[in-house]
Amino acid sequence: MRQLIEPENTMQKTSFRKHRVERFSTQQVTRQRKERQPKTVILFNKPYDVLPQFTDEAGRSTLKDFIPVAGVYAAGRLDRDSEGLLVLTNDGALTERMLHPSHLVEKTYLARVTGHVTLDTVRALRAGVLLDDHQTAPAKVRIIKEETFATAVLVTIHEGRNRQVRRMFEAMGHKVLQLRRVRFGPLELGDLPRGQWRELTAAEVRRLHESL
Repeated sequence: MRQLIEPENTMQKTSFRKHRVERFSTQQVTRQRKERQPKTVILFNKPYDVLPQFTDEAGRSTLKDFIPVAGVYAAGRLDRDSEGLLVLTNDGALTERMLHPSHLVEKTYLARVTGHVTLDTVRALRAGVLLDDHQTAPAKVRIIKEETFATAVLVTIHEGRNRQVRRMFEAMGHKVLQLRRVRFGPLELGDLPRGQWRELTAAEVRRLHESL
C-alpha cells in the first residue's frame, strides 16, 4: 500500500499581529531618525524668475538650482516674479510657527512702483485697503526714493494673503515693477548676494524662536 505523504508547506507564516508590530517599529525608527536629524535653517536670496520649490514639471528654474541641501523646504512663499529673503528649514514645527497668523510675523518688502506715490496713498496703505471684501491690516509704509516715473517704497505687513503687496498698490492705482523681501521677522537679507544662501547662526536661530 502506498503511503500518502503530504507536501511540506514551505511558505513562511507571519501573523497579522506580528506584521503590524514590525510595521509600527519601522515607522517609529523612521520618526526617531527624523527627530534626531540636526535642525537646519537657511537664509536664501532668491532671484527673480525662480520658483520657491525644488521641482517643476515644466522645467523652470527652482530652488534645486541653487541649494544643494537635502530635506529643507521653503517656510512660506515668495512668488516667482518676486525676489529676496526666503527661509528654508527641515524643522516642521518651526515652519508652522513662522507661518501661523497668530504670531503676526512681520515681513518687509522694498517695492518699486509706477508713478508718484502721494502722502494720501501712504496714509491709505497704513490704514488698510479693501481686498476681496476684506480690509488689510494696517501696514508700515515709508517712501524711500522718488524717481521720474516710479517710486521706491518700503512696506511692512504681517498678513500672508496671496500677492498682497502687489494687490495693495494696484488698489491704489500703482503697478509693482519690482518687489524684493528684505526682512522676515528678526532676519534681515543684508548684503547676501542674489542667488546665494547661508545657514543661520545659533544667535539668529535663537532670535527667530524668541520672536514667535
